[in-house]
Formats: sequence, C-alpha cells, structure tokens
Amino acid sequence: MRFISLQRADGRVVPGIILRRDGIDVAVDVTHAANPSWCASLPADLLAWIEAGLGPLATCLAAADFAHAACQPLSQVRLAAPLPRPGKVVGAAFNFHDALRERGMAPPTTPVIFIKSGRTVIGPGQAVQLAADVGNVTYEAELGVVIGRSALRIDAADAMDHVAGYVIVNDVSASDMVRADKAFIRGKSQPTFCPCGPWIATPDEIGNPAALGVRLLVDGVSRQAGNTADLIFGIAALIAYASTQMPLDPGDIIATGTPAGVAIAHDPPAWLRPGSVMITEVDGLGSLQNPIVAEDLP
Repeated sequence: MRFISLQRADGRVVPGIILRRDGIDVAVDVTHAANPSWCASLPADLLAWIEAGLGPLATCLAAADFAHAACQPLSQVRLAAPLPRPGKVVGAAFNFHDALRERGMAPPTTPVIFIKSGRTVIGPGQAVQLAADVGNVTYEAELGVVIGRSALRIDAADAMDHVAGYVIVNDVSASDMVRADKAFIRGKSQPTFCPCGPWIATPDEIGNPAALGVRLLVDGVSRQAGNTADLIFGIAALIAYASTQMPLDPGDIIATGTPAGVAIAHDPPAWLRPGSVMITEVDGLGSLQNPIVAEDLP
C-alpha cells in the first residue's frame, strides 16, 4: 500500500492512502468524518501509524469502505512530505560504485554515514531555498528506507524486518560547506535540503529494492541515472551498521546513497540555481518535483 500525508483545505496535514480505482490513483483522507467511525479513531499523523505497524494497518484499510467525500483523484490533492518531521535522516556517503568510479575513489571498507536533521524535510512541490552564503549546492537522488521498528545493534540478517517502507529522498547538499568542514552536518542540514515523497510504499509494493532505477532531472535535463543494484552496501547492511552507531526509531529514514552525476561531475558543473526545477524518480515510488528559489529572509 502507498501511504501519504494530505494537506487539507484548512491547512491541517493528515494521513491517508492511495488506492487504484477505475484506472486512476485516488487519494483517500482516511480520518475524514464521513468514513466509518473506526477510521476517525486512528492517530492523526503518519508517524503514529508507522509506530503501530503499517502492514497490519494496510490490511484493514484495504478492506474499508471509504466515503465518496474522502476520496479525490491524486492529481487534485496537495501532498505534504509523508513524514514532515522524521526523528532523523541517516545518510550514506560514497555508496554507489558508479559514483566512486566517476570520482576515481576506492570503495570504503565500512559504510560512511552521517546525520541529516529531520527539520530539513520538505514535501512535493515545496521549494528548496538557497541562501546567499551557502556556496555551491548539488542535488542527490536517493532511495529512502523508512524504519518501522526500533533497532539497536541488530544483525543484517534481521534488518529487513525493521523496514516499514520506501520513499524518494533528494539529499540536497551544500558542497562548499562539506568541503570546508571536512564533515557533512552543516552542508547537509541547511533548511529545506531534504525533499521527500510523494508517498511511502510498503515493501510488498516495491518487489526487489536492490534493483530500482534512481533518476534526477534538472529543467528536463537528465543529471543522474543509476540503479540500486550498484549500491556498495545494501539496505540490510546499512541498517545493521547504523544500528551499531545509534538507536534507530520508527519513522527514521535511511538515505542509501546517490549514483553518479552529482552537480560537480558535469562540465560545466550543474550547481542548483534559483528558477530551476528538480524531478527525482525512483522505480515504484513515483516522481518528486521541487523548484529552486533564493532564500526569502524575513
């Protein structure tokens, strides 16, 4: 099942799902007052649904009889980031073979991970804001893995049992800051630097997450085109390793790394500029579009 966060006309963000009806994708406002009473009793945010377990909930929702008033064509609704405020985003650096070949780097012997603030997350259609002093900024298309169960010092053999679903992540990064600091935190955690969405798909929707195309276009020009088959450390290995460094909690996101083609790899470099539009795609997870604007300071 595909889970979403909908923005209602009154501005409230509520959890929902996508169903396929009569050949089109329909967004369902699950907690809408017109739905069966048990729907209205569900928690009012998707993070709480993840904590409760998306799998069992999906079974119940698939059998529900939703009111017509709660259903709209997906193309006509406004989506927020599925998890507007995840606890944390754990990123994996240097994790695609093609990206390292492009840079002439040897693969790391253990995963290289960093923390990206959950407050950097924005949703479909929201703008990435470039501050005047951040320097050169790049896109990074990635498969995101949403943690569904707490994990601490787990084995890779058990890691996939902790996956709630998958989501598109664009790990926007201030390359000059990363290079100056020789560290990731500041350059990865600028406001609006983590577009996510448009939905979270449960594992049964995806099939094999180790064989998904990952693409990014800027103003219609292809900048990245890779596949998760090229990951150096796979999803299970990343989850297991990250769980040895910190507790992983339900709703945390693991960003699995980006393929070749980041901005500096192009001639001339394809740094993000105000007025451009990014489209990030991962097979089975739809398309995430975000414009680029100059930071609008108060």
